[in-house]
Amino acid sequence: MTDLNSLALLVVIPLLSAPVCLLLPGERLPWLLATTVTWLVLVLALMLSAGIPEQGSLDYAMGGWAPPWGIEYRLDAFNGFVAILVATIGALVLPYAAASVAAEVAPSKLPGFYAAFLLLLAGLLGTTITGDIFNLFVFLEISSLSSYILVSLADRRRALVSAYQYLILGTIGATFILIGTGLAYAMTGTLNMADLAARLPAVAATSTVHTAFAFIAIGVSIKLALFPLHLWLPNAYTEAPSAVAAFLAGTATKVAFYVLTRFIFSVFGAVFVFKLTPFGWAFTTMALAAICLGSVAAIFQDNVKRLLAWSSIAQIGYTVLGLSMATVAGLTAGVLHLFNHALIKSALFLAAGCIFYRLKSVDLVSITGLGRQMPWTMSAFTLAGLSLIGLPPTAGFISKWYLLTAALERGWWPAAILILVTSLLAAVYIWRVVESAWLKPIAIGRAPVTEAPLSMLVPTWALVLANIYFGLDTSFTTGLAGRAAETLIGGSR
Repeated sequence: MTDLNSLALLVVIPLLSAPVCLLLPGERLPWLLATTVTWLVLVLALMLSAGIPEQGSLDYAMGGWAPPWGIEYRLDAFNGFVAILVATIGALVLPYAAASVAAEVAPSKLPGFYAAFLLLLAGLLGTTITGDIFNLFVFLEISSLSSYILVSLADRRRALVSAYQYLILGTIGATFILIGTGLAYAMTGTLNMADLAARLPAVAATSTVHTAFAFIAIGVSIKLALFPLHLWLPNAYTEAPSAVAAFLAGTATKVAFYVLTRFIFSVFGAVFVFKLTPFGWAFTTMALAAICLGSVAAIFQDNVKRLLAWSSIAQIGYTVLGLSMATVAGLTAGVLHLFNHALIKSALFLAAGCIFYRLKSVDLVSITGLGRQMPWTMSAFTLAGLSLIGLPPTAGFISKWYLLTAALERGWWPAAILILVTSLLAAVYIWRVVESAWLKPIAIGRAPVTEAPLSMLVPTWALVLANIYFGLDTSFTTGLAGRAAETLIGGSR
């Protein structure tokens, strides 16, 4: 039988370990503690998710106070899927960080770096498993504040500017979420998600509830970097330390997507969002615009990390497009792409970090001919890039196929065509990197470089091979995504 106390430990362990990192001497001990914690959290997440009932959830009342009076942690098929994702990416990024972060962050800042990383992990997991919307806001801000710190720790001035921009927009988003939470509480007298879902229908026709959802949707969309609220993401991902960019790309926007989905289907209800208000079409429009803008903008980037950042904006659009279909097939595709894109983009950013580790640059002009000097790194980038394009037999193909079939099932032919066209655009911008690395001569004047350290290559290739594995064996990912979608759609009003 699953020990429900482990639900609290998912958050408590990294939260309490973070200040310990600051107290540990040297550079190695904080990394060792942080790595141990991330792997322990992954084991807990897997054990808990395996214990989720087929049609139900694991529920834990903090301090023994029953909801709605007390704070409730809840793990079901959907957030169990997200919790596994966050824990897995964290467990792979930390071993990679030993060499990568030491090369990009000043030694004196390393204990603070790992402390902030554990706070980020605790915040993301807390956001994922809490059943209380104010508690969700608190954890979301813990993760956001630690993200600002991590982005700023890169040893270059532009990182500070990017972190400041990220902070300003993130604070605006947090303010919107808090205002929406306050309005919802004013109309219902509760903050528990399940209790809110039961009380909101009686007041759903009021302008206050409509305004509450609008504020929450805008605030979460800023955290999600959904067009046109995406301006913080390209600079943050480009200037952050490579390990941070990989972790944020694989987790932060995915948790924000989870939050948006949870509010729509589990709190306010699909009928309210998609039938009684124009919010559904607003999400569809923003998703389609994000797919177009992100794909086109990525083509014109000369920095690999910035190219990947703009690509992330397009991929966020794919997930929200699936959500906006408000069908089991569409939501399954959105949740599936959430998981697959996390594997893809984390692998690509880790490969970019391997390049930066050796060259101190990821500009296209500096990586010409690099495939002959760093074949393992560039092979990893190429394979992960094929998954991003959506070529079989990769994970990216599976989620794009599900998204395409969901769009056709819904009768959204223009959206289906857009998915195909933007996949071709992804081939264009990935090809620019592949061409520079494999087909062009070695950059004139560049000193000979060797392959990245094994501690960086192993996590990178683990994610690359996961992309291939989940493209060949889809039972785990499609099964969990389908189960999550059915639970959300079936339980929504």
